[in-house]
Amino acid sequence: MAADWLGSLVSINCGPTLGVYQGEVSSVDQTSQTISLRQPFHNGVKCPVPEVTFSAMDIKDLKILNIRGGGSGNGLTQRGVSDAVSFGGQAGRGGGRVGGAPSGSTPMAVPGRGEQRAGEGHASPQQQCSKSYGEKHMMDMAGQNKGFRRRHNSWSSSSRGGNQATPKRNGVRNGGGQMKNKDDECFGDGVDDGLDEDFDFEGNLALFDKAAVFSQIDTSRSRGTPEKQQTPARYRHDENILEAKPIIYRQIAVPQPGIKEYCTDSGLVVPSVSYELHKRLLSVAERHGLSLERRLEMTGVCASQMALTLLGGPNRLTPKNVHQRPTVVLLCGPHVQGAQGISCGRHLANHEVEVILFLPNFVKMLEAITSELSLFSKTGGKQVSSIKDLPDSPVDLVISCLDSHENAFLREQPWYRAAADWANQNRAPVLSIDPPVSGREAAVESKWALALGLPLPLSESVGRVYLCDIGVPKQVFQEVGIKYHSPFGCKFVIPLHSP
Repeated sequence: MAADWLGSLVSINCGPTLGVYQGEVSSVDQTSQTISLRQPFHNGVKCPVPEVTFSAMDIKDLKILNIRGGGSGNGLTQRGVSDAVSFGGQAGRGGGRVGGAPSGSTPMAVPGRGEQRAGEGHASPQQQCSKSYGEKHMMDMAGQNKGFRRRHNSWSSSSRGGNQATPKRNGVRNGGGQMKNKDDECFGDGVDDGLDEDFDFEGNLALFDKAAVFSQIDTSRSRGTPEKQQTPARYRHDENILEAKPIIYRQIAVPQPGIKEYCTDSGLVVPSVSYELHKRLLSVAERHGLSLERRLEMTGVCASQMALTLLGGPNRLTPKNVHQRPTVVLLCGPHVQGAQGISCGRHLANHEVEVILFLPNFVKMLEAITSELSLFSKTGGKQVSSIKDLPDSPVDLVISCLDSHENAFLREQPWYRAAADWANQNRAPVLSIDPPVSGREAAVESKWALALGLPLPLSESVGRVYLCDIGVPKQVFQEVGIKYHSPFGCKFVIPLHSP
């Protein structure tokens, strides 16, 4: 019986992939065609698992090194030994071997299948109980229709380790034998016991003599060793290979620097000028052909462009958003600054903005205001002269042109105070166009202020300062003693920052 071989020492050759195993037979299962070894050795190295189980498909050769209890004392014949160990198909191959002498010193060949059949008549009961692998394989093939055949691992589930593989019994039939062997060669190596040891970082670092290496480098340099040639700089097709001149940020110089200085987003310094110098600049420009009407037009265009940006620009003013047209209220006085506001309102109305113009009634108006009102009346905008006619609900933007540079007494007029109170109570953001320089606090709290040409030293109460280009030529600046270089770049309205 197969149980008689328990405790025997055997050597199992599983081919070049799995290698050779030696150990003591712990179990032999003829039903599942497996054999288990306890305390196994793999290629001469002790396995980290206590037991290994082999399938008959994996065994290429089997040698009995020592039979438990000696040779003839156990009542087994040489033929019985061959039958007990040939369950893995070795009889069919004719290459199996068993131990001949009781001492197990010299292995001997297992009889072939023909010889075994010739002696079937006088075989022992152990021979009758054991079946060859071929007969067992035929029975398994016949019983596959009754259920799924369980695949046997190459060892028991309790002894799986990193150095064994799990060959399939039907791997060759499914065409996966070669792939299985490749997997075993890649992932079937044993776990190195040396990984448990911690790496000695300090000892490894001590092997590197930093002082000696740097000393060697210094010595080679002192001997005149040519240094590595630096790679010349390479430029793209869109890069300038010529050295650029240093940037001059102070490109505008005035004869009498103002109290404040501003700077643009690019870092250019824009000094402020006094009102007298600014007035003289506009007067010289008007003498050279930049009339008041042209200046009003440029101011209106720049102010309306800034207002459209503050209202939302392309996100607000689209053909799909006609039901939410923005509303702008202009508060204008009877002076040139008021005429600039009317010009801005005309351009806003041309861009589908609902414009409400407030201008008090006067018996005599400036010619510039009269002409601007005539053009504004053709846009469909609304003009009111009383604060009561202004909307009570908050509007999108309020543009203040109430203040004048010269007529400060207008701040005491009832219409001025009523308009300033309405603007402060409406809770809408306020844009001031060309606010004056005054030591007094502004009556209308504005969020933005738009200066013309060059900024005046404005107070902090006017909000964030912007500068617009009204088209004054460069030589006109030079004529009044200002060294000028345009800070606008590609824009007509730029923000100014206090340093």
